[in-house]
Formats: sequence, C-alpha cells, structure tokens
Amino acid sequence: MQEHEVLQETEVGVVTHYWSNIGVAGVHLEAPVDVGDHIHVAGHTDDFEQTVDSIEIDHRKVMHADAGTEVGIRVAAHAHPHDRIYRG
Repeated sequence: MQEHEVLQETEVGVVTHYWSNIGVAGVHLEAPVDVGDHIHVAGHTDDFEQTVDSIEIDHRKVMHADAGTEVGIRVAAHAHPHDRIYRG
C-alpha cells in the first residue's frame, strides 16, 4: 500500500470582484502572496489551481503583497466574489 502525502493549504484571501474583460480577480489578502506562488481558487462553482503570474496594487505591478492589501491577480479561469484562495 502506498502512502500519499496530503498537502496542507493555507487560506491567503477572498475574491471581492472579477473583471471578465481582463481576467483579473480583485482579492482581499489575509496572508502575504508572491508572484510564483501556487494557488487554489475554490468556491461554490469554481475550483482551479494556477501559479500567480501577475499581482497589481493600484494598477502597479508588484512581486509581493502583504496581508490586509487589496490586490488584482490575473486568474486562469472565471472567479466569483466570495471564492476563497489558498496556497498549497
């Protein structure tokens, strides 16, 4: 019997808005996030994983954002308000 490692995910934020024309989710961060982090977006109708390739604060690209910050993150699929974002 093989044992499988279970990855522990940490919640990093919640989606507050989604701009479908540019594929960006507005996110209120509850923990820091960096470009390159692997995230999991989960909600009632959404469930996808991706690597963060773009973060913006007030329309300025950044490589890191701290907890408590409102950011825009380019997402690979449609996200909805109240979706939770986890880092694994």
